[in-house]
Amino acid sequence: MEQTPPPLQIEIDEAVGRGIYTNLALITHSETEMVLDFLFLQPNAPKSKVLSRLITSPVHAKRFLAALQDNVAKYEARFGTIQAGEPPETPGRPGIYQ
Repeated sequence: MEQTPPPLQIEIDEAVGRGIYTNLALITHSETEMVLDFLFLQPNAPKSKVLSRLITSPVHAKRFLAALQDNVAKYEARFGTIQAGEPPETPGRPGIYQ
């Protein structure tokens, strides 16, 4: 007889639950990790600060990408196509997506 695993119980504290708004991501990687830095870039401001950093394995990053693509597709099916255009060209700064 197969046992089903118990349901995953997830807790979130108040500060994390409020979330943060970001409009800029810096993505770098090594052979064993993917690093995603999230920032809020204000208009006409030459400087920003990393608000949150995620460090994960390439395998998990690929699973995250698939989950994000699935959720964007579901969003667009419900609310319409997201008009994002192409990622902006940022000379000399690869891995930056606004």
